[in-house]
Amino acid sequence: MAEEELLSRISVDPRICFGRPCIRGTRIWVSLVLDLLAAGRTVEEILADYPHLVEADVRACIAYGAAPPPRPTG
Repeated sequence: MAEEELLSRISVDPRICFGRPCIRGTRIWVSLVLDLLAAGRTVEEILADYPHLVEADVRACIAYGAAPPPRPTG
């Protein structure tokens, strides 16, 4: 799956979860998934704990975390 397609799975909406990046259609923060991975959880364990997620959602969180921050304009 291309990076652009993965990143489309992430949404940032100031009306949802205080504008924190979430997996689209959920209130699961990208940072939560990254914290679980950093703590040693496997993708399979995360999917078992959050059965409405798919592997691409976890990969999207990784891609989002690895993406460079946007450059300021103006």
